[in-house]
Amino acid sequence: MRVGFLVEQLLAPVPGGTGRYSAELATALARRGAPGDGVVGWCAARRGVDAASLPGVLGPLRLGLPRWALATAWSRGVGPAPTGVDVIHAPTLLLPPAGGSVGWATGSLVDTLRGSGRSGISDRSESDRSAADHRDESGRDGGRSAGGPVRPPFAEWAAHSVAPALGDALDRRRPRPKLVVTIHDAVPWTHPETLTPHGARWHRLMGERAARHADAVIVPTLAVAAEVARHLPIPPERLHAIGEGVAEAVVRVPPDADARAARLGLPPPGGYLLTLATLEPRKGLNTALAALRRPDDPGLPLVHVGAVGWGGLDVRTEAARHGLDGSRVRTLGRISDEDLAVVLSRAGVLLAPSRSEGFGLPVVEAMAHGVPVVISDAPALVEVAGDAALVAGVGDAAALSAAVARIVGDPVLRGRLSAAGRTRAQAFTWNAAAEATWALYRRVGGSPAVSVAADGRA
Repeated sequence: MRVGFLVEQLLAPVPGGTGRYSAELATALARRGAPGDGVVGWCAARRGVDAASLPGVLGPLRLGLPRWALATAWSRGVGPAPTGVDVIHAPTLLLPPAGGSVGWATGSLVDTLRGSGRSGISDRSESDRSAADHRDESGRDGGRSAGGPVRPPFAEWAAHSVAPALGDALDRRRPRPKLVVTIHDAVPWTHPETLTPHGARWHRLMGERAARHADAVIVPTLAVAAEVARHLPIPPERLHAIGEGVAEAVVRVPPDADARAARLGLPPPGGYLLTLATLEPRKGLNTALAALRRPDDPGLPLVHVGAVGWGGLDVRTEAARHGLDGSRVRTLGRISDEDLAVVLSRAGVLLAPSRSEGFGLPVVEAMAHGVPVVISDAPALVEVAGDAALVAGVGDAAALSAAVARIVGDPVLRGRLSAAGRTRAQAFTWNAAAEATWALYRRVGGSPAVSVAADGRA
């Protein structure tokens, strides 16, 4: 089986968590495929595509339009699409018409031809009924024998017989690989105010396209599956929960960890709180900063890792707005996986106070390092963390501060959360995600070589 995997998100100005998902899953798919399987990366037309080159993945091959034009065309159901593949996987809501413009145009023609056949049947039936009403007592009607075959006009015969047959022939030949789409969260529907107005509209539009045209939709958690099902008409048999994993590069602490920590200006091991997220309103940075002002705050500095997203958030400006001294908050921006492994391994507590999430990959990454975690009660975070984290309500700075104080002041609790987190993280691997995704590809592609669970999910 040959899979066309869209890697365009890796070339976005801020790849974010969906970029991480795209890179790790595509690489794991290439690694875990059966003999004869292949993964081909595809992206918009552009010059530099090195950032989207992945181990074991062919390409990336370029489509015929730049990103902005591609997004516009695909939002209208037209435009170029990956060819020569059995399945197309869109790891974000930037999803193509499965057969490209040719497939779309051919499909429209097929519908027209088949529709003319249905129209011909309907018209002929009405004509026959009218003719029967006007037959004379002799049983004659325009020279045709009563009870004998009614010979339709040529045009009616062509519409009834030739057009549908032609439509069926075209349908068998038109390009239409199966389409699999990943929807990471329900934020455009549940929390549209945390996106730009254009972003919310575009994501809802493309989500509706996915609901109509995707052969399968992947979500990262059962919580997202429930939320998506409330807003999009996706039948349960087409909705599949497949989790994410922890990248080996983020778990493996490099041998020069001390030098990296010094260069990054990190506090001593265990001596800081960590937030790891793109800077945007949904991630709850304001709640984390407000927690630092609470009376029970243990006084540890906060280190933030993540690229600047939308919303004009600036860590220092937000810290000053909360009355925090500049020494309490540090931002490192976007850093390499090797540096991230060092930052994670030395954190005292990871804070994940998001208003909404689809999976919460930083939670699992911190747990893999044995770092205690405090999450918001966003359903997906609660599902992923299980009993290996403390929970504070969304937007509840007092509860967040109290949870941090408990962890910092109680070594027994700290040890329990560390051990539980390591165990929990082992349940999430990219290899397992890739194997489940290959099984889904084979299922939608009609291959018998697939194991399907009792609940009907691949």
